[in-house]
Amino acid sequence: MSQDGDAIDLDTSLGYLLKEASSALRAAMEEVLRPLGMTITHYSCLELLAQRPGLSNSDLARGAFVTRQSMNVLLQALERDGFVTRPAQAPVGKTLPTRLTPRGRQHLSAATAAVRSVEVRMLAGMSGDEQAKAFRILRSMISSLRDGNPAA
Repeated sequence: MSQDGDAIDLDTSLGYLLKEASSALRAAMEEVLRPLGMTITHYSCLELLAQRPGLSNSDLARGAFVTRQSMNVLLQALERDGFVTRPAQAPVGKTLPTRLTPRGRQHLSAATAAVRSVEVRMLAGMSGDEQAKAFRILRSMISSLRDGNPAA
């Protein structure tokens, strides 16, 4: 460890705590999705399509925090299993807009309830005001890191 005072104290590092919270959230989500035969990426893809029908592979990859190649493999599997549909040819350009099928919506419904239960458990010790404040703080952190400037 560095002696110059620039070392990160893991006991007081907000970044480390955020990473720990992220890991705990991921583990809890994986635990409730596994019995449904889903991964977090699978769930994220279906949820994105439910809220924003017609997204492209690239849009879905960005939204699920995976590579385009990984998302393409997932979309092929989801299409094969009847959860999504994509046109054989792009209506415009190269983009193949993806949509949920009724089977995909049904599959998503059970997963959404499971994931929501994790979020409820995560927030159980916080008041509504504390949740709203945490949301604003996290949004500010994201903005600062992405833009290089603190959020207004």
